[in-house]
Amino acid sequence: MGGARSLRVLAVAGTAVLVLAGCGAQSEGSEKAADGAATASSGSTGAPVASSAPVAEPAATPTSPAGPEGYDPTRDAAADITAAERASAKDGRPVLIDFGADWCPDCRVLGATFARPATAALLAGYHVVRVDVGEFDHNLDVAAPYVDLGSSGIPALTVVNSAGRTEIATNKGEFANARSMPESQVDAFLKKWA
Repeated sequence: MGGARSLRVLAVAGTAVLVLAGCGAQSEGSEKAADGAATASSGSTGAPVASSAPVAEPAATPTSPAGPEGYDPTRDAAADITAAERASAKDGRPVLIDFGADWCPDCRVLGATFARPATAALLAGYHVVRVDVGEFDHNLDVAAPYVDLGSSGIPALTVVNSAGRTEIATNKGEFANARSMPESQVDAFLKKWA
């Protein structure tokens, strides 16, 4: 499955089956999702067997987990994390690192949840750092000490305590399907680690 969320339509004995895939990690040897539709033919009939195209994004969804600025690929993510960890050592607030990308619908849905006043109040208990991972081809060296993007997908969250120890990393993809996650579940996660 590619790194981008995609909609796949499979024709099985004349019946269409839809499969919606999450913002999962790029598996070794797999191709990235195409910008357009890709169609394979079934030989003699020429009927489409499989079609893959990006899912349309809702226009009203914010572009980042913590604000309109999004995941900035030009930021020095390592320096941002180091600065947040230093601040955490001084004031005791943990660091919440959010690994994601603007193309990821689940990252944007999590962003909308983070923007809710109740959730934003919980985020105030953290030093929040957003790290752009592109299409699983950017800042991977920065992410590696904190989270396994190969199993987590994005968005992936890591909480680092004021002593510099990782308390939790969502290595099992706990947030990779953020669109189906109730806001209360996000809030419960933030309450547990702040």
